[in-house]
Amino acid sequence: MKKIILPTDFSENAWNAIFTALKIYADVKCHFYIVNAYEPGVLKPLGTEGHKRLDVIYDSLSQHSEKELAEIHTYLDKNHTNLQHSFETVSMENTFEEAMEILASEKDADLIIMGTQGATGAKQVFLGSNTVKVLKKLPNIPILAVPDSFNFQKLKTVLFSTDYMKGYDKFELDSLLELVNIWNAKIEIIHVTEEFTLNETQKTNKNILEERLSGLEFTFTDLPFNSSTAYTIAQYTNNRTSDILGIIRHQHTFWEKIIGEPVVKKLAFNSEIPLLFLPEK
Repeated sequence: MKKIILPTDFSENAWNAIFTALKIYADVKCHFYIVNAYEPGVLKPLGTEGHKRLDVIYDSLSQHSEKELAEIHTYLDKNHTNLQHSFETVSMENTFEEAMEILASEKDADLIIMGTQGATGAKQVFLGSNTVKVLKKLPNIPILAVPDSFNFQKLKTVLFSTDYMKGYDKFELDSLLELVNIWNAKIEIIHVTEEFTLNETQKTNKNILEERLSGLEFTFTDLPFNSSTAYTIAQYTNNRTSDILGIIRHQHTFWEKIIGEPVVKKLAFNSEIPLLFLPEK
């Protein structure tokens, strides 16, 4: 059984991520953990004199979390009739990224699926405080980030962005290849470059990737560098509503070293299709 964490702040974006998860894995036996993390700790600077007041605030946050999660569970029980799926709600008094780390470890989770925009409507604020922190905190678990406007219907193509500068361990590609097999989808490997001639390291790694994808339908696409790597990828992928983009989140990517561009963050800010952040070694 696949174990998937679905964090929620009870926003429409979080609901959209939940619905996307249920549709993507409709034919897969899954147990979903719907988790809300609240942070009473940020209120501690109010001082020791306000302990009673803080207790009331803590209780209020906890009660609100439990109540909203119960409503989600009730809704899914009534309206989601897929017998392949089961649900469990979890309310956690913790920071968002620490809650994800604890739950992923305790439940031995296979995947986290989350929205890219929170209730504030400020995409940069949400990514800065949640998504990017989770990416850094949990480098060894795949994370699927779903844009708020994305409406999943059918997966036709899984895109995979790479520069061929590192090898490809099997476990890094597992979650991407799983999606390909579930939906009988094609794979398109996209390479952003100013120099279309590969060096020996890139040639070797490209051959390794071809071996990893043996038996599947895949193609290679070279994209001419335009302004930035992230911009080039976003321009190519946006408006492709049937696709998901996979990227391995190496701590220090080739792009960052050469041109000082934090590709993962910029892709998260600009992508109109879900981003599957694959685990790193």
